[in-house]
Amino acid sequence: MPISRTLRRVTGVLELILGIPFLGAMIVIGSGWSVLGVMLLFHIVVLVFSLQERRSGLGSILGIITSCLAWIPFLGMVLHLITAVVLLAGSLSGPRHSGGNRRTYLR
Repeated sequence: MPISRTLRRVTGVLELILGIPFLGAMIVIGSGWSVLGVMLLFHIVVLVFSLQERRSGLGSILGIITSCLAWIPFLGMVLHLITAVVLLAGSLSGPRHSGGNRRTYLR
């Protein structure tokens, strides 16, 4: 399994946890909002791996936006949940470009 797929699954689960109404708020406020900075860095790392493996970086880009706007109470919860869905769905999909390193043999 490509590393970007694994990282997207991990970030998707973390975003899902942060999107749970009271639990996510307690984690974010309890950390002094530093968890949003950690998630921002994590999304950047996942984006780099995704682009290197020629996979979609949409979930990571959305995660970067979410990390920057999640300090707004209800907007943050909704953005975390949307980002989690996009990341988890993206981890189940195939490569962004078909035929990248695949060899084709004609008969």
